[in-house]
Amino acid sequence: MKVFKFGGASVNSIERVKKLAEIVEANQSGPLVIILSAMGKTTNALEKVAETFYAGKKEEAIQLFQVIKQQHLNTTKYLLVFRYNACLEQLSNFFTEIEWLLHDKPVRNFDYYYDQIVCLGELLSSCIVSHYLNETGILNQWIDVRDSIRTNNNFRDADIDWNVSKEKIRSNVINLITAENKIVITQGYIGSTEDNESTTLGREGSDYSAAIFANVLDAESLSIWKDVDGVMNADPKKYPDAVLINELSYTEVIEMAYYGAQVIHPKTIKPLQNKNIPLFVKCFLDKNLPGTIIHQKKNKNLPPIIVIKENQVLIELKTQDFSFVGEDPIIELYQLFKKLHIKPTLIQTAAISIFICLDDKPEKIEQMALAAGSQFDVQIQKGLSLLTIRHYNEDVLTTLSESKDKVLQQQSKETVQVLFR
Repeated sequence: MKVFKFGGASVNSIERVKKLAEIVEANQSGPLVIILSAMGKTTNALEKVAETFYAGKKEEAIQLFQVIKQQHLNTTKYLLVFRYNACLEQLSNFFTEIEWLLHDKPVRNFDYYYDQIVCLGELLSSCIVSHYLNETGILNQWIDVRDSIRTNNNFRDADIDWNVSKEKIRSNVINLITAENKIVITQGYIGSTEDNESTTLGREGSDYSAAIFANVLDAESLSIWKDVDGVMNADPKKYPDAVLINELSYTEVIEMAYYGAQVIHPKTIKPLQNKNIPLFVKCFLDKNLPGTIIHQKKNKNLPPIIVIKENQVLIELKTQDFSFVGEDPIIELYQLFKKLHIKPTLIQTAAISIFICLDDKPEKIEQMALAAGSQFDVQIQKGLSLLTIRHYNEDVLTTLSESKDKVLQQQSKETVQVLFR
């Protein structure tokens, strides 16, 4: 059993869907589970629908959704002939699900509606691709991942119920694998609660979904197909001199993900590490390139690994009576992180202050500032960027940071972080 995950860039055009079919056709000798992301920028577009709907602009939200709907109908029309009607019927059920919701008035929190709307992207893309593969003779079975991945109701960043999910995945996938049909297609990024409400696993969570399936099914390997040669030491769009890293350890990739590298979702590695399942990051545009292998083996002589996180906020909490920051305020602060589901990207303490850098999510920042305001004077700076360099040297650090308007810097033997305007 192998697991393949294809990202949004792999299905963002007619030509790329056909290229995906070529890759699958070349790898259908044994059982294969395929995890698909939404097409292109569909998730971004659905996020806009959710935001507009929640803001009370119902008609505008419906109009935005119609654009997404038409894009997928056009893709279906150009890809399918014999299975067009069957695909259209399935798509129509998905469309209706969202259209009914958009005619209602929001009575729950934003995160709930976000998940009900945004989950549609993966359902649409996987439906279309499944029908296309079947039409071209690559037999497969489509399943709704919401029947397999059980989560809690922490919408937008749901936690997996592993016991229930294991049972459902094994039942839903293994029963479909036959000598004639060796391929199962499903979605990444989404799951559902025990009340059958859709949830998402955090942005870019399709990698994590693929790792869950690989773990539960004791897969031989997981391959993630991207529009890059493999894992690079920096974003090649920002750093033209970025180089390919042929081999990485699980530990190194977890560090990279923690600091914000977009190549692999932060939660992806642990399910693979637990069963020593290798992860291949392969080039979708040229399947013959070796890509990057991620496994247990430790690495030596890695190049500096550069990660930039934009849209960062720095919150400074200063004690109101100028007392030293002690153990109790720190404990309460971390309890607040847990309660609000906040994951800081940098924390630094001084004598009477705590500095917290995090992603700019206005609702959570406001909640945190209000909660912390009873004990601290709170100051907030927005519009910042966080530069992280793993395996840095002084030359690289100087080159990348000397012209920056630095707000904060944190440095260890392996890693340096610079927060700047």
